[in-house]
Amino acid sequence: MTTRTTPTRSTQVQLVARPQGWPTHDDFRTVIVDLPELGPGEVRVQNEFVSVDPYMRGRMNDVKSYTPPYPLGETMAGGAVGRVVASTAEGIAVGDVVLHQLGWRDVAQGPAAAFRVVPELPGVPLSAHLGILGMTGFTAYVGLLEIAQMQPGDTVLISGAAGAVGTAAGQIARLKGAGRVVGSAGSAEKVALVTQRFGYDAALCYKDAPVREQLPALVPDGVDVYFDNVGGDHLEAALDVMNRGGRIALCGAIAGYNTTDRVPGPDNMAKVITQGLTLRGFTLGDHMRHYADFARDMGEWFAAGQIDHDETVVDGIDHAVDAFLDLMRGASTGKMVVRTGPRG
Repeated sequence: MTTRTTPTRSTQVQLVARPQGWPTHDDFRTVIVDLPELGPGEVRVQNEFVSVDPYMRGRMNDVKSYTPPYPLGETMAGGAVGRVVASTAEGIAVGDVVLHQLGWRDVAQGPAAAFRVVPELPGVPLSAHLGILGMTGFTAYVGLLEIAQMQPGDTVLISGAAGAVGTAAGQIARLKGAGRVVGSAGSAEKVALVTQRFGYDAALCYKDAPVREQLPALVPDGVDVYFDNVGGDHLEAALDVMNRGGRIALCGAIAGYNTTDRVPGPDNMAKVITQGLTLRGFTLGDHMRHYADFARDMGEWFAAGQIDHDETVVDGIDHAVDAFLDLMRGASTGKMVVRTGPRG
């Protein structure tokens, strides 16, 4: 077994109650766990960053979905990146940077198969492996290019433009030859950000007026591809302006994640028929065969300085719930992560 100075306890955040509407701190607890000695083929990892993501809200509900709900009384699962501090596994050494899905904890331990070694890129924070270089960037890539079949010259509309997936999707659309990229965001500052840094030609603030009223002026020639992270009023507004044969990738519906009432559906679904539209939902597990293409393209763009990325960092595993609630309220820009390791 190889080791460096290694922690023997892990601080973890667990779900203890199913949220009704908006989650509260009472739905979670923080525990400190004594770690056992490493068994054969195991590793111990000092996490540096833990991911909080919108999909986690759905897993807090005890409903059938594409992935099982979070069990009560267990540590929240999700993406994390850290550095190996002890290993009895061949192929994973102390000091290696690894990704895993063991979630909201400052120290992770388990079999080697639960961890994937990733490169440490000069000048790039490890958190990028949770965002633009990881599942966030891959979500944008799959949604645009596989699900919506974006073509050069298309007008592309993206809701949640200032979020982690939205900032990636705007840039990928531009790099893949979109004719016009338009988005929605939650403040004037975020509108300025996405148009100045993340590939958008124009954007609207959905808090200024109904999206349905604002959108037509931004897309006078209609929309060919809509990447939906929001649902609700955004989907309704998009249906109004879709061109014939348009394609809609349904990635998320954050507008309804925390409501206790039924979210009204669009009143213009007849557009799907009259315009010959395609609406297709997706989750990444069905599309991992495209990961090699994503890794190749994103690696080339990143090396060439063609991709920008942003993140909101909250310090301390004990503030993971705060970070998640801020994310759900739209208080973050780019990828939201919790820093569990030292400042770098």
